[in-house]
Formats: sequence, C-alpha cells, structure tokens
Amino acid sequence: MPLFSDTDFLLRLLNTPSPTGYTERATALIAAEVETLGLTVNRSRKGTLSWTLPNKVTGQATDGADGKRHIGLSAHTDTLGAMVKEILPHGRLGLSQLGGYDWATIEGEYVTVHTQTSERAGEPALTGTVVNNRQSTHVWGQALRDLKRSGDNLEVRLDVDTRSAAHTRSLGVSVGDFVSFDPRAVLTPAGYIKSRHLDNKAGVAALLSLTRLLLASPVAATVSCFVTTYEEVGHGAAPGFAVAGLGEVTELVAVDMAAVGGAQTSHEHGVTLCVKDSTGPYDFALSNQLRAAARRAGLDLMVDIYPYYGSDASAAMAAGHDLPAALIGPGVDASHAYERTHLDALEATVALLLAHVKGDED
Repeated sequence: MPLFSDTDFLLRLLNTPSPTGYTERATALIAAEVETLGLTVNRSRKGTLSWTLPNKVTGQATDGADGKRHIGLSAHTDTLGAMVKEILPHGRLGLSQLGGYDWATIEGEYVTVHTQTSERAGEPALTGTVVNNRQSTHVWGQALRDLKRSGDNLEVRLDVDTRSAAHTRSLGVSVGDFVSFDPRAVLTPAGYIKSRHLDNKAGVAALLSLTRLLLASPVAATVSCFVTTYEEVGHGAAPGFAVAGLGEVTELVAVDMAAVGGAQTSHEHGVTLCVKDSTGPYDFALSNQLRAAARRAGLDLMVDIYPYYGSDASAAMAAGHDLPAALIGPGVDASHAYERTHLDALEATVALLLAHVKGDED
C-alpha cells in the first residue's frame, strides 16, 4: 500500500482558491478532512490550523515541557495570487502581487476576481484573463516581443462587456478584491501532478497522509501538524505554536516544495532536505536526524541550498522561537509558475516524515 494516499484530496485542495489573505475555503476543506478522522482541529486567531496525534506510550499528547519529543510539522496552504490595485479607465484591472513571482509567469492565465458583492451574496465571482496592454502581435509587432512584463502593463480582461471604470465598478469590483489564478490541476497517466500552487498544497496533502498512518500506528513521540496561511508573504509560522494551545513544540520540520532547476540536486521523483536558504542555514543536528531517517527508510535523499527561498521554519526562527528547525519537501519543477511534481516525490516525502517521527524505535 502506498504511504501517500491523498491524491484526490490534493486535487480538490489545488482547485480551492487560497491566495494569501483569502484562505478560509481551503482551511475549511482541510479541517473537515482531518475531523473525519476523529481528530480535533484547532484554529489560531491568525488562521493557522493544528491537530495533534497521541503517542503510543501515554495514549495522549504531551506538551513538550517534560523533555519528551513533541515534533511540529508545518505546511502552508496560502498560495500566490493578486489583489485589485486599480480599475483602469477602459474597465480592465491593474494588479498588486501576493507572493513573489515573475510577472511573465501569469500572462495568459485565467483568473477569478472575488468581489465583496459575490462574497456577501453568494453570487458567482467574476472571471477573466491576464493579458498585457500590447497583447496583439498583429497590432504591436516587435514592441510586443520586446516588452518586459510588469505590473505596469499586465491587466485583467474581465469576461463581461465593460469598457469603462464606472461600468466595472457597477459590477461590484473594487480595489482590494482578491484575485486567484486558475490552478489547472491535472494528474497524468504517468503519475505527474501538474498545477499551480503545488507550493505548498502538496506539503499539506503529505501531512494528511502521515496523519492517517500515525492514527493507524502511533509512535512514541507526540506529533503536531500545523497548516499556516501567510507563508508566501514571510510570516506564516512567526507567531509560533504555543498559541494553538498544544504546548511546547521541541522541534519544527517545515514541509514545503523543493525547487528543481539549474544546478540544484532536487528532482520531481524524490524528497529533498534543504540545509540553507536565503535566510541562512537550518539546524545542523536536526538536519542530520533527517539524513539518518532517510537512511533507515532506504530513501535517496537529495540535499540542496536555495538562494531565493524562505519557509515557515525560517519565519519561526526569525521571530525568535527557541527550537531547532529544518526543511524538507517533494521536488517541484517550475516553482512559482505552472508547477509539476510526481507521486514518487510525495511518497518519498511521507516515507521520510514517518521514519523521522519514529526515530530509532524500530
């Protein structure tokens, strides 16, 4: 039986909009799935979800204050997206980014504009397409080919007949409305999942599969899973985890995407240990524990350094939380664009997590 058992859930989660700041639908979906397993899901005031698995020694969670292992595992469900920055004179929309991505990666993408009107009345949200203001090659020619894509020239063309700012406003659109990108989530016959927002809904699905395994076969440590909602803007896990009412976490392993490309060792069929990113190195001892866990599980663990990257673990460290932190994740190609991973990578990620929380008890 595969260790990763949540492919269908991952596809549902990918198809649930959750740009940073607009995550309630996605967190509700996750909470409902966890609660079907008989677990209690806690919500922090900031929106972080958490649940704890009882350990096999006591049959209940320990709070970490007694020196026992209380392992925190985090993933984030917030994604890249945008907000309406302005309504342009011809009725189209200017955008402000949520998260760090190259503007060129969203050109041509279908989007949904979540207006205040549609939120209050339960009406269908508006749809549209991201185009640039010189889009037709038959009109602009070389000027289109030379254009550097930016927030100054990319705009949302709404799927309604509007030709003025006043008309667009009359549709209920206003500055500050959230804009989500169509994920186009697909599972191919060869086992690849290609979609926007595998960063980091793939990590959330891995935690759910691990939860199922630990309910069926508890380990000696207490394990708490956390799903944060502001990672893409740098402060997802900054408040720490005591706010969830689960006691003191003694270590934190963030599960996030492993970026593939260039000189990186990561690939779409495996799991990676990130030992350093743009915020600095991760904990040496905890990283070595994960290396040892990979050896016990017979995994070919990739080790990488990411020059333009941060995680929930680095946010927690920057906020001053006194705990070792590490970062692992499945290999994801074309990060912050139209991403792709393989079920092999998700399987390996769950296998590494399972070996780590078991420790050397086998």
